[in-house]
Amino acid sequence: MKPILLQGHERSITQIKYNREGDLLFTVAKDPIVNVWYSINGERLGTYSGHTGAVWCVDADWDTRHVLTGSADNSCRLWDCETGKQLALVKTNSAVRTCGFDFGGNIIMFSTDKQMGYQCFVSFFDLRDPSQIESDEPYMKIPCNESKITSAVWGPLGEFIIAGHENGELNQFSAKSGEVLVNVKEHTKQINDIQTSRDMTMFITASKDNSAKLFDSTTLEHQKSFRTERPVNSAALSPIFDHVVLGGGQEAMDVTTTSTRIGKFEARFFHLGVEEEFGRIKGHFGPINSVAFHPDGKSYSSGGEDGYVRIHYFDPQYFEFEFEA
Repeated sequence: MKPILLQGHERSITQIKYNREGDLLFTVAKDPIVNVWYSINGERLGTYSGHTGAVWCVDADWDTRHVLTGSADNSCRLWDCETGKQLALVKTNSAVRTCGFDFGGNIIMFSTDKQMGYQCFVSFFDLRDPSQIESDEPYMKIPCNESKITSAVWGPLGEFIIAGHENGELNQFSAKSGEVLVNVKEHTKQINDIQTSRDMTMFITASKDNSAKLFDSTTLEHQKSFRTERPVNSAALSPIFDHVVLGGGQEAMDVTTTSTRIGKFEARFFHLGVEEEFGRIKGHFGPINSVAFHPDGKSYSSGGEDGYVRIHYFDPQYFEFEFEA
């Protein structure tokens, strides 16, 4: 299992995301560059340039026509995927932390940070109505007073979004009315990442409290837990097996103050049913910030604090592997 190493960023990776077919991989980092790669061979297809600060999040819509990015330069931008042209720019008061297209690709949501006296908000724009973007008037804006949103995804059919907060809470916000439909608190610390299953019936959270947890998308019922000794920065669900991959490490600022042993930064594979770890893959020099499974389940990618993205194609043994409980 020799990884393909993608070198297109100067700073640490913040998020990586496959499009729905899985032929493209989008990567963003703490530099202003948004890269898109062919996932099959790691060839760089191009960049989306325009941001002037760290880019925190990226998403592609259902048919990979548009790309959405949110950045610390207080903007959320919409791009033409094919040409790299900037189609829209939404200015915000603080950094854009999470962003996403709904199921149909018509509605975008993004959340902004609580900083510089500004509140944390989730904004919803309907792209079919150009006046909303032009006038910077979202059709709905939900304030989050208690704890800022650190990760958010759309639920199935675009009826609500699932947001993870700094204090470990999970909220389900209606995309129609903006009200909180369900609220649960299973994590004790910040939720770093949320990713849904292929059919969007479940999602997995990755938290600073050293665990990843599986939830039901509609009821937010807690199903499974995966524990490690380190903060979990990202977790992804395999589309074909009952497997979970976890990426983590420490906070970047804590790296030098802990043990001198390097090489604790493996991607860890857990079995969904029995919550047991069955494999690790070394690679990154530094914590793993984002992991993603290819939609066909035959490979996965990870992006690290070292600024590299690695695409790992699984060996045949992986597909024949039987977990013995």
